[in-house]
Amino acid sequence: MSDVPFGFGSGDDPDQPDDETEGVPAQRPGGDEASGPQDPLSQMLGALGAGGAGAPDIGAMLQQIGRMLSWTGGPVNWDLANQSARQVVAAAGDKSVSAVERRTVEDAFRLADTWLDQATAFPATGGSPRTWSRAEWVEGTQAAWRELVEPVAAKVSTAMGNALPPEMAQAAGPLVGMMQQVGVSMWGAQVGQGIGKLAGEVVGSADIGLPLAEGHPALLPANVRAFGEGLGLEERDVTLYLALRESAHLRLFAHAPWLRPHLIALVEEYARNISVDTDRIESSLREIDPQRPETIQEALEGGLFDLPTTPEQKAALERLELALALVEGWVDDVVTQATDGRLPSAAALREMVRRRRATGGPAEQTFATLVGLELRPRRLREASAFWSAVRDARGLDGRDGVWGHPDLLPTADDLIDPAAYLGRAELDVSALDAPAPPETPETPDDDSRPVD
Repeated sequence: MSDVPFGFGSGDDPDQPDDETEGVPAQRPGGDEASGPQDPLSQMLGALGAGGAGAPDIGAMLQQIGRMLSWTGGPVNWDLANQSARQVVAAAGDKSVSAVERRTVEDAFRLADTWLDQATAFPATGGSPRTWSRAEWVEGTQAAWRELVEPVAAKVSTAMGNALPPEMAQAAGPLVGMMQQVGVSMWGAQVGQGIGKLAGEVVGSADIGLPLAEGHPALLPANVRAFGEGLGLEERDVTLYLALRESAHLRLFAHAPWLRPHLIALVEEYARNISVDTDRIESSLREIDPQRPETIQEALEGGLFDLPTTPEQKAALERLELALALVEGWVDDVVTQATDGRLPSAAALREMVRRRRATGGPAEQTFATLVGLELRPRRLREASAFWSAVRDARGLDGRDGVWGHPDLLPTADDLIDPAAYLGRAELDVSALDAPAPPETPETPDDDSRPVD
């Protein structure tokens, strides 16, 4: 394997930081921000009972408590989430992106766009590529995580507020409000840890199937190198292949503007049908000892957020998995066509990506446990074969034209039998109404409604 990135001579210093990232502190073990994997909320709650020699700065601790309890930005304390995620990233080690890494990624995206022009009818989006460290990925994707996490968090937060009977809530007084605020912060701390761990595994912005940096493709050089370790392939090939996938995702979402709201609506539908175990929440609240603040954390960590799967959730999840599989299958077919005869290592990289998306890494599984939602395309291979069959029958324009309207998308049965889908009369996109943005129904007041 060559030690020099493609297109550059050995005189380039790969470790020299790029001028554009000098304002972003490098995250390294032992640095100021590398305080270990424990989240800020856990540190604060643990410190409340500390005393004697080595006791924490009470003034600083009270300031942190004040910031935690004064959060008014929604069901997740995103300030705490960001702080927690950056601490996880710092503890794992995170070097600033170098000038050579930035130029290498930009070169890969330019070549990727040239190849994709011949593999899809969707033109390039024009969004400038991002070359991110792990900390920059955390910052650059936070807005997208809000869309994915807050529907579930809002549902649970409301259930916590309604868990106690009125007479007990009145007797508990301020404790109920504090419990809700701590719950908001607990979501922030735990989601932040999940995002921080994901930052150590993702290779770009589209690993979960939904672009997290809308309008711009992105790669994380450190994680791209880790992805290619042990494959015996040139690093430039790995970078190029992953750049192709990133750019293909962006082209799809740019030219099917209804797709992103559609996926978010499915996440919201999943959240609306959560059936929260209010009896367990009430039991946990009864066990809190105001004299021991750490019992708040113990209650929250004792399975309070282990959400059961209702039939409605399962149906919404199946629709979400189908949509994600269609996205991933289309990207897989496009990139396969783009690399055909050009990139000999594409087959090995394709299989690696498929396995990765099918099983997910430890951090993705941890995040799914926290949020109660897996973004997994479980029928990726079938979806890829479907798009290949449509391309063979109708060409690139016919394949990509299916994304013109949600009513044109195949069903789960169509993935099994593409010939049946192709045998039906083609729908005229011009005769269909433009897809309207999905409406979010009001959340019912009764969060414990029975499941049919």
